[in-house]
Amino acid sequence: MLSYEDYTVAIVCPIDFEMSAVRYMLDKQHDDLPPKQGDPNSYILGELSGHRVALACLPGLQGKGSAAVVATNLARSFPSIKWRFLVGIGGGVPHDGDHDIRLGDVVVGMPEGAYGGVVQYDLGKDKDGDVFTRKGYLEMSPSQLRSAIMRMRSDHYDRGNQIQENITAMLERSDRIKAVYQRPAAETDVLFNAEYLHLPDRSTCLDCDVNMIVKRPPRSSESPEIHYGLIASGDRVLRSAAKRAKEIRQVGEDILCFEMEAAGLMTEFSGLVVRGISDYADSHKNDGWQHYAAAAAAACVKELLSRVYPEQQQQQQQQSIGSGFGQTLPLPLGSGPAPQHFGTTLSGQGVVNSGSGNFGVGRDFHYSNM
Repeated sequence: MLSYEDYTVAIVCPIDFEMSAVRYMLDKQHDDLPPKQGDPNSYILGELSGHRVALACLPGLQGKGSAAVVATNLARSFPSIKWRFLVGIGGGVPHDGDHDIRLGDVVVGMPEGAYGGVVQYDLGKDKDGDVFTRKGYLEMSPSQLRSAIMRMRSDHYDRGNQIQENITAMLERSDRIKAVYQRPAAETDVLFNAEYLHLPDRSTCLDCDVNMIVKRPPRSSESPEIHYGLIASGDRVLRSAAKRAKEIRQVGEDILCFEMEAAGLMTEFSGLVVRGISDYADSHKNDGWQHYAAAAAAACVKELLSRVYPEQQQQQQQQSIGSGFGQTLPLPLGSGPAPQHFGTTLSGQGVVNSGSGNFGVGRDFHYSNM
């Protein structure tokens, strides 16, 4: 039976439908473990792209404080966690040029300028003249995850991402999942001029002025695109294009997405933030794309983890190699005189003989004592 020590990936989701999107991306779900004293979190355990994953959700309270508490309790209960992800939805920032962000796309937090991938835009000091001085610095994601992202980006130049493929596989699990997480109609992805405010007391944009819609060229495919750059995190839901623009000016760098929890995780831990775009952080914000955007973010994490070597396989391999050395090679490798006799037959690849009496042995090596 697996234990708390066997899980190496933590995924935190702010809202239950975001957690469910990740849950139904799992390749396999594990049985629950007995609760640990002092940890109020509830976990879903399973395997995702070869990794053993502990999945947690905030307890109905959004914001960076709640995210920090959940992440801290998770770290205490699961001592072997190496990779941490915050996965969910966010408000996208419309861009011209390189970042043509649409609803259903995904933003992955990556370093930009002076920031490590996430910037806490509401932490600082107000000064005279509407001047805001930002304070503090958030950790960037681990270098191995950033390297995996670079590899994934390179792969996508040739064959595109696997987000829609992973979502389709999730939708095939059941009609109920399909009804909740399927992609909304493309015509519901509408971007209005920043100066045009949503009509008050209207839950949808059906009565908003169509002349205020920003004309954007159609995409050749409805498959979500992935954007890499800064994610802005703060303690309030942003529903104003004017405030959105103001925060971007104060940061001084391109912001691709706004959300509420990443700063809570990144203050305490090094992790990666992945957000599906469900709105444009303006007054026209609504819930129509939330579930699909959550599924897109979960699908992106699944693809990324497929490019990160599973920690448990690496440990098993090292233990296997170490066990073999301890029994048959009781000598230090890479130094001292080469032995004349091993008294055994060894198999595999990676034997390097320098000719000077020093040698190195990789995994799966072969040597026969004749």
